Amino acid sequence: MKILITGASKGIGFATAKMLAADGHDIVGLARTAPEDFPGEFHCVDLMDEPARSKLLSEVTKEHNFDGLLNNVGLVNPAPLEEITLEQFDACIDVNLRVSLQTTQAVLPYMKSQKHGRIVFTSSMVVAGVPYRSSYAAAKAGMVSFTRSWALELALHGITVNSVAPGPVETELFNTNNPPGSESRQRYIEGVPMKRVGKPEELAAANCYFLVGHSGFTTGQTLFVDGGYMTGKSAL
Repeated sequence: MKILITGASKGIGFATAKMLAADGHDIVGLARTAPEDFPGEFHCVDLMDEPARSKLLSEVTKEHNFDGLLNNVGLVNPAPLEEITLEQFDACIDVNLRVSLQTTQAVLPYMKSQKHGRIVFTSSMVVAGVPYRSSYAAAKAGMVSFTRSWALELALHGITVNSVAPGPVETELFNTNNPPGSESRQRYIEGVPMKRVGKPEELAAANCYFLVGHSGFTTGQTLFVDGGYMTGKSAL
């Protein structure tokens, strides 16, 4: 299968790319900076730049037919409610939701023509509510809404849509916003029954199940991979 991954150069996106490539799948990755050993084709693009991303998506979907898509790129702008600027809020919505919408629209024609496709979002445990993450939580909750709506819309086309919602994971993005020794990092860990942060590979395994595993009868679902954080917090 050929899989497109946004935010593919680090963390969960990079770990997923390596896991998929190791199983023989073809990967095309998009991000601002290329890693030294990306296991597939890589395109450097600032996904916050709408004209640049639109141009690149048009180009890569003309060159490749994608069977799967991982909407993984993300942006966090931590701030208490009274300090959130509209610019910060708009940036979170743009990178997390508008990029996902545009990327999905770009790969959808081929998936529909083949009556087969796998779309996965990287959502987050913050959909349950986390202090100082209003913009990010709203965007990630929007991903869950996309997941449910698109799953219903695309089911008869043989296309599944699911989300993986990480708890705290040892990635550059998480460590930047929750550095070791910080109050926010400790708050996250205290809320996790396993009392640790996750590994990118543990999230990659869940992504691979939805992208290339035996998951054809699973759609519209959000899988929390969070060390038990959401247990007791979310409705069944």
